Amino acid sequence: MSDQINNQKTSGIIGVTSQNIFPIIKKFLYSDHEIFLRELVANAVDATQKLKVLATSGTISEEIGQTQVVIRSDTQNGTITILDRGIGMTQEEVEKYINQIAFSSAGEFLDKYKDQINNIIGHFGLGFYSSFMVASKVEIVTKSHHKEAPAVKWSCQGDPEYTIEPADKEDRGTEVILYLDDDSKSFAEPAKIKELLLKYCRFLPVEILFDDKTINETQPLWARKPVDLKEEDYLNFYRELYPMLEDPLFYIHLNVDYPFTLTGILYFPKIKDKLDISRNKIQLYCNQVFVTDSVENIVPDFLTLLHGVIDSPDIPLNVSRSYLQSDSNVKKISSHITKKVSDRLEDLYKNERKSLEEKWDNLKLFIEYGMLSDEKFFERAEKFYLLKDTDNGYYSFEEYKKAIETEQTDKDKHLIYIYASNVQEQYSAIESAKNLGYSVLILDSPLTAHFVNQLETKWKETRFIRVDSDVASKLIVKEELEKPSISETEQQELRLAFEAVVPKEGHFYVTFENLRVDDQPVLIIRSEFMRRYREMSAVGGGMNFYGSMPESFSLVVNCNHPLIQQVIKQKREKCLDQLSSIANERIAPQSALDQFHKEIDKKKADEISPEQKEQEQHLQEKISELDNRRRKVMEEFAEVCPLIGQTTDLALLSNNLLQGEALSKFVKRSVSLL
Repeated sequence: MSDQINNQKTSGIIGVTSQNIFPIIKKFLYSDHEIFLRELVANAVDATQKLKVLATSGTISEEIGQTQVVIRSDTQNGTITILDRGIGMTQEEVEKYINQIAFSSAGEFLDKYKDQINNIIGHFGLGFYSSFMVASKVEIVTKSHHKEAPAVKWSCQGDPEYTIEPADKEDRGTEVILYLDDDSKSFAEPAKIKELLLKYCRFLPVEILFDDKTINETQPLWARKPVDLKEEDYLNFYRELYPMLEDPLFYIHLNVDYPFTLTGILYFPKIKDKLDISRNKIQLYCNQVFVTDSVENIVPDFLTLLHGVIDSPDIPLNVSRSYLQSDSNVKKISSHITKKVSDRLEDLYKNERKSLEEKWDNLKLFIEYGMLSDEKFFERAEKFYLLKDTDNGYYSFEEYKKAIETEQTDKDKHLIYIYASNVQEQYSAIESAKNLGYSVLILDSPLTAHFVNQLETKWKETRFIRVDSDVASKLIVKEELEKPSISETEQQELRLAFEAVVPKEGHFYVTFENLRVDDQPVLIIRSEFMRRYREMSAVGGGMNFYGSMPESFSLVVNCNHPLIQQVIKQKREKCLDQLSSIANERIAPQSALDQFHKEIDKKKADEISPEQKEQEQHLQEKISELDNRRRKVMEEFAEVCPLIGQTTDLALLSNNLLQGEALSKFVKRSVSLL
């Protein structure tokens, strides 16, 4: 074979199963055309690493000399050259490994030297052919490390036909020359090549030269031993990876060699209150070759909020190395990373609790997300999750339960956790609750509604209630509530007056309660149930029905408050005669309608005569007319009784619901009342 190479040029057909393999490679095989450079440089690094293994094993006796991989570009001619001084190939090897697509030499080499090498990158056999995504012609000039083997040149123009001929090359190694097609000439620009090398080859284990400069770090931080590193080393590496971000809270150095190989450094960033902005910051490497920064399938979803790098040759990838495949190793690695994160947080809780408390506001969203999405993480996090109250006290779940169970257990033996989602907006409600001896937690993340729902599901006889979801004295009901001191009829009448002054665009339901004299005269509360499910809908979770519903409020009138007592007194003085007259007129038609309904109650619709239907309509119209007269009386009363509008506006103002013209009227009314 060697004699033939020296004397003649040969040609043949590449061993593929389809004549259309090259168009498929060019359009569909890889997710992004730019990765051709990564694949070719990775092949060059493989060849260099193989040579080093042979030298270490004694297979090669002479000095191997310089082993850099060199990249050159020629923008004028539109070519890129990748050159290495690695193991090289004989003609037989070219025919075997290049002409037979997907037959990888790395697999055979690993089998032979599995005890001596663990960082051969190529596993897929298709990396070289990614060059045809951007090149109309590719040449390989190679000379094997076997001294007696002559150099050969392989050439192909993007179709199954190839040629092999003798080459003039004295030194061992391989050159791959790409003749870029017209659509890809921009890849030969030095700035573009440097960009791609920094993205994909920044940490390759063999020195990469471009433009006479080394562009990579062959011993990245994660590949070094933790004992040899200092805190500042980790911070500097983070700043190098993410120059525009704040320093992280802390980090984890991963270093596993059994039952799978995994190295890496994961950083806890300052998340605060944003779930999505910090995603996709973990970089996945395979033996120091960048693969992707979309690692959703290799780490649990909540861990994608972390930053840093993970590197493992045991993560199976498809031919483009851009998507992860389902594999038992992936599951094991994912579980291990989750465990290491849990261990780190638990260690902080046990040994550096003060430090954990200082970092808590920037950590809790991440931990809540993990507890909601990963059952095993929830079980671990129950030990180190911290509840923070409005007095800046921090408690474990168990500590807080013991602290509140005496004062915050209701008549049904439920333990009530009162919380605020916005301390400034809910300041008044917080103070009212604290004045009753209650503790108020701060739960203010976007996931709070989902999180408290989860805790209520898991903890028996436990309820979470937001501090402004009811009046303070009703947040924890310890005995049966006293009924309002005014009659149902008077409640109906006063309700009309208060409905006349609330914002027309809102949904307000007016109720009357006998609250404490020192409670507010009018309070606005949001239903815990509806508000919570609206918030859950806002961040996802199958609650879209609630999210589309208009927000509703309860306007609670405190019958015991002196100002409301004045309103009741004025109403009786100014409206009694009119309301009594309307009520008396209403008795007869209402009685007749009730009797009519009693008579037809058991009849079917077609058994009711037209005369009876007409009679019913007449009675209803009469009652409706009287009700409208009563409503008008109370609306006119609301206009001449400024206490109704003033107390209602104060409640609206405390809930940030008073705006525009209504706010201006409130200010003018306040001045006149003063």
